[in-house]
Amino acid sequence: MTQNETDISYQIVDPSSDDNIKKEEKNQYEDILKDYFQTDVNLVKLYSEWSKADENFCKIAKDYQGVRMLRQDPVENLFSFICSSNNNIQRISGMIEKLCDTYGTHLLRHEEVSHYNFPTIEALADREVEAKLRVLGFGYRAKFIQQSAAKIVENGGREWLLNLRTLPYNEAKTALMTLPGIGAKVADCICLMSLNHACAIPVDTHVFQIAKSTYMPHLKATKSVTDRGYNEISTFFQNLYGPYAGWAHSVLFSADLRHLKVQVDNKRSSSQSSQDEKPSRAKQKKTRVKSQ
Repeated sequence: MTQNETDISYQIVDPSSDDNIKKEEKNQYEDILKDYFQTDVNLVKLYSEWSKADENFCKIAKDYQGVRMLRQDPVENLFSFICSSNNNIQRISGMIEKLCDTYGTHLLRHEEVSHYNFPTIEALADREVEAKLRVLGFGYRAKFIQQSAAKIVENGGREWLLNLRTLPYNEAKTALMTLPGIGAKVADCICLMSLNHACAIPVDTHVFQIAKSTYMPHLKATKSVTDRGYNEISTFFQNLYGPYAGWAHSVLFSADLRHLKVQVDNKRSSSQSSQDEKPSRAKQKKTRVKSQ
């Protein structure tokens, strides 16, 4: 997939089908993408509402347009977040690839790379999984992956997990926290990113610092997130932003990430340069059009 300012373009890679994709298949793929990107959510309207409710959001939003939550598969989402515990993105990505390569089903080989789907819960629930994952470098997370998978199977498998989408947010979060290795933050991440609970606020280090520095000065002396502090911060942002508070929080989160700040600064510099060079560029463009 690629995108520009107005469109998302996609290419389907499937060696088993011919080049002429039927209209019904095309619509099916587009429906999947629309669901994944949740394009039915009116983000422009939400940004406007959040900007009216919060002056700080209004300032930030100008440089961070279009931050949209994905509706991810809950199985993949849950086990990916277990892998994320005390980890960095590069290692998390490596672990997920190992899970797929080891326990997933082979899908296809494209441009000399083999691709596998995400393992089923049943495959990860096998008693031998923990030992294998420890050998592969998962550390203590290996136990949580196997035990959580076994617990989900015991609860009813994938259908139990999907049913959490139909429960009230607090009930879904509480149910997730009965699984080994899943605390409040990871439960909120799963609720927000794959279980349709758009109000969930995962309070990590970034959100904690944002809350202390800008919104809740009485927490400035607090050095770490306690259970009470976590709930207080979540409730504050839910009251401030409403039913889609988790989406709004993700805009604040994005603005606090160093690599995105660099991109924004570079974009500003590029825009300023374009303005400074505008007369000469216009002349060049006119020349090129003539030559064509």
